Amino acid sequence: MNLEPIPTDQLAFRMPPTFDDVADERRHRQERLVAALRLFGRFGFEEGVAGHITARDPEHLDHFWVNPFGMSFKHIRVSDLILVNHQGQVVHGGHHVNQAAFAIHSMVHQARPNAVAAAHSHSVHGKALSSLGVLLEPLTQDACAFYEDHGLFDDYTGVVLDVEEGRRIAQALGSHKTVILRNHGLLTVGGSVDAAAWWFITMERSCQAQLLAKAAGPTVSIEHDQAKLTHGQIGGDFAGWLNFQPLYDQIVRSDPDLFD
Repeated sequence: MNLEPIPTDQLAFRMPPTFDDVADERRHRQERLVAALRLFGRFGFEEGVAGHITARDPEHLDHFWVNPFGMSFKHIRVSDLILVNHQGQVVHGGHHVNQAAFAIHSMVHQARPNAVAAAHSHSVHGKALSSLGVLLEPLTQDACAFYEDHGLFDDYTGVVLDVEEGRRIAQALGSHKTVILRNHGLLTVGGSVDAAAWWFITMERSCQAQLLAKAAGPTVSIEHDQAKLTHGQIGGDFAGWLNFQPLYDQIVRSDPDLFD
């Protein structure tokens, strides 16, 4: 056996794909969107008909792909996705759109042209933390991905069905990648479907960790300089994309029907 070190340029390392054909890019976003939805279902992020992940169409930039209203995350396939225009009308697909999905996501996508995807669902720990009306604290390394990079929509006016409410949520999100919706849950965005989904997953887990830690006793936060440093190490869009890849591999292997 040869024990000489292998040059690093000969070792495999994943990078986000690039596309010359818009149809290929559209299909890629659809597949990642369905994989993210299946994972949300697996992690228990569903709550009845609530919850949605959107992916901006790479050609028609004011349109987005989204899960159909009333369909389980665990069953969605690429062929089930619907395409919604800037007026909330379905232009491709055979199902209704969740009006809350349009009201929120249309305004988020409009306000953040750099955001390819947005994710929102009523996950348990995200809901629990949102009821406190507080931000996520830098209590763990993973939570530092959101340090000074998430907002708080400090209001609640019922189910979001008005685009003006969506606009206010987009304002609270600002340039951050996450916003906590008080008494409601979490919303994340990313430069890829992968990143938006990963930020939601790890934000939910960080909310759980904060709730557990606070319940156990006094906590020790990571100091500002170290939290900022750690955010720079793990809080970028590429880090979000990269962390999603093992989960994508898992769901593709376990759910081979998702691309039908």
